[in-house]
Amino acid sequence: MPLRTLILLIASLGLMTACDRLGIPDPARDAAIKEADARATGSACRHAGRAIEDCYSLNPDAGRAAVYAGWKDMNDYMRENKIEEVKPSAIIANPATASSLSNGESEVATASSSASASASATGKASGH
Repeated sequence: MPLRTLILLIASLGLMTACDRLGIPDPARDAAIKEADARATGSACRHAGRAIEDCYSLNPDAGRAAVYAGWKDMNDYMRENKIEEVKPSAIIANPATASSLSNGESEVATASSSASASASATGKASGH
């Protein structure tokens, strides 16, 4: 093989490796990324102590099979290594529930929870 042909072959291989930068769609790559994201979502849900059904409802666009696979993998890993759940610090309302509440009802719920929190803090401060 002449040297010139070898150089052209190596140069063309180098150009072909950058196809993703050209914006050419790759359905297999896109599907693999979407599945990996769904598996990571399932793992995160399990680590946070969420039920699989909650994970499905909080992430409706993620593929259920991949979410379950990630949830199950994390469940097995946590059991093997005796890892406790990490409770999420932010409370996320169910999108269906949040949209059904009117602004007035959500303000009342917020005000009543704030009042009960204040009352419990006052009770603790006064020694009751």
